[in-house]
Amino acid sequence: MIIIGEKINGTIPVVKEAIEKRDAAFIADRAVKQAEAGADFIDVCASTAPELEIEALKWLMSVVQDATDTPLCIDSPNPNVIESVFKYANKPGLLNSISEEGNKCEVLLPLMEGNTWEVVGLTCDNRGIPNDVQTKVDITRIMVEKAAKYGVTPERMHIDPCVMALSTENSSLLNFAQEIKEIRALYPTIHITSGLSNISFGLPVRALMNKTFMALAIQAGMDSAVMDPLNRDMMGTIFATYALLGKDKHCRKYSKAFRQGKIGPVVK
Repeated sequence: MIIIGEKINGTIPVVKEAIEKRDAAFIADRAVKQAEAGADFIDVCASTAPELEIEALKWLMSVVQDATDTPLCIDSPNPNVIESVFKYANKPGLLNSISEEGNKCEVLLPLMEGNTWEVVGLTCDNRGIPNDVQTKVDITRIMVEKAAKYGVTPERMHIDPCVMALSTENSSLLNFAQEIKEIRALYPTIHITSGLSNISFGLPVRALMNKTFMALAIQAGMDSAVMDPLNRDMMGTIFATYALLGKDKHCRKYSKAFRQGKIGPVVK
């Protein structure tokens, strides 16, 4: 599982306050803890007023890169913001994100030419998030074809089929699994990702729903997720699911994660 650590995001009240106060120690601590817990990328999202976003994101990138070598996931709904701060990344990481909405592909894909940057691709367009599987597959095909013009191959793309809340779409998981199946039939090496907590929006005991979704989504073929790597229950679900699916020989990774204290009850 490719883990995109989600804990440095200005929509989180304590992170918003840290950004406003330029509390580097707080941000650095969050970055280091996520890296140590197993994050493959550290998402940095300022979520500030548009006129402040570029400077805030540059500052976040600098603090995180001083604290850890884990690659960044540069995150903004505005592709021009990502374009503006792109040069401040010390190494290739992940861009979050393109879609068929506006000019996101046209702005961000050229940045990936001739390097090893990866990108999240959302299956939405100017009409919003489609409800049917085929439209999401069609949007994926369009993004992959646009990416190919810049030498970006499918294995550098993390397609997010934009899972719908189960509280409003009873077939949400089933549709998600079908989307994975059809996308992978076209592009076997492409990554499938998700902001997995969307599934539980509006429901009680959201953590239970999120963990169960994670296990079923892995079985369906999801191999990337925007999540909290410090959530021991969720990390345990990931390691256990891979072991149960026969993808962890002799349960070595599961056992190692337990020995390292990444899963299981906290030992006091």
